[in-house]
Amino acid sequence: MRNIPPITKNLLIINILVFFATQVLALRGMDLASLFGLHFFMASDFRVYQLVTYMFLHAGFMHLLFNMFALWMFGCVIENVWGPRRFLLYYMVCGIGAGVMQELAQFVSFYFMVSAQEPVVGFFDLFRVGGMLSGQLNLWTTIGASGAVYAILLAFGMLFPNERMFIFPLPVPVKAKWLVMFYVLIELWSALGSRGDGVAHMAHLGGMLFGFLLIRYWRGRQYTFHGSDGGNGFFDRLKHNFEKRKSRDSVTMRVEKGGAKETDWEYNARKKAEQEEVDRILDKIRKSGYDSLTKEEKKKLFDNSNND
Repeated sequence: MRNIPPITKNLLIINILVFFATQVLALRGMDLASLFGLHFFMASDFRVYQLVTYMFLHAGFMHLLFNMFALWMFGCVIENVWGPRRFLLYYMVCGIGAGVMQELAQFVSFYFMVSAQEPVVGFFDLFRVGGMLSGQLNLWTTIGASGAVYAILLAFGMLFPNERMFIFPLPVPVKAKWLVMFYVLIELWSALGSRGDGVAHMAHLGGMLFGFLLIRYWRGRQYTFHGSDGGNGFFDRLKHNFEKRKSRDSVTMRVEKGGAKETDWEYNARKKAEQEEVDRILDKIRKSGYDSLTKEEKKKLFDNSNND
């Protein structure tokens, strides 16, 4: 937990605490899902704040486990690249967007349900019927962080499209961009062909849609967090600064080191070794995140990148 960035850590803690609170209060006859889960907007129990609170409720332990594992796995990387404020904004916007898309999907389902009984039904007739059935519509409740988590998966695929990942049960690594596309297709297929399975597929797609639009908006304004090219710009600038420093120093072919002068061969060999070490550290960041570095590696990286 010590190495998890702050927003990801707090989201994990809040979701876990809310889950246990849900289980304890259920023993006393209180159903938090009925109060804070996202109801269909025509239901009598619908409240606007549920677009936020539904993200912190889960139907069971496995539901919680899968969402929190994905949040930890991908959220740590994205937050380290974007920073806590932007990561939290992204998470909340995509979670709310997922809820809005789920509401739209339920409205379409409600239309088909009513039109099956009344073939000619007008737009305002839907609201009239919805008012009559508002009590029964309370059963249409959505809970879970999946929409926001799917958006984080999308962000990872867009920022690091060529990162290879091992996905059980595949025996070979898969590039992140193909993994994201696979999940999109699966969710589309499930949303169209798996009605009544109890999974909010449109919420998953909604979270990814809002995430895609938000990232494209940031890129269009050239206002991503470590450069207009996403997270990779952070690493590339560090390498550029080091190479710039190397080029500047190479003008003087004899330098002081430990009170003694170096030969040209010794100087070039030392510079090559330093560059190889920085490249190794940058590769480690790309694969495992900045927090995976040792104290010595962090010092070496920034000593070489900041001395311009």
